Amino acid sequence: MTVVSLHPERNPLGAQQRYVRLREQRDDGFVIFDFAIGDPQLACELIMPQAAYREFCVANHVVHLSEHQAEQIDREALKWRYGQPGISE
Repeated sequence: MTVVSLHPERNPLGAQQRYVRLREQRDDGFVIFDFAIGDPQLACELIMPQAAYREFCVANHVVHLSEHQAEQIDREALKWRYGQPGISE
């Protein structure tokens, strides 16, 4: 007899890596950052108080993107926007 769990592991996004790119730490205590799942180039911008941001990062086991990685993402976005890497307008 096979036993089926009524409470399967609750991770609807699977084991995909999660990424954070810090954008700004504001003077009012809020943090603006990009959050991505699976592909750091496909991110949404979020804003949270500093304490909530730290908890969010721990809960999601995020990888913090380095400045170099962030620059690579920006360069790739410019390539798609303007047809060539490094072109800003």
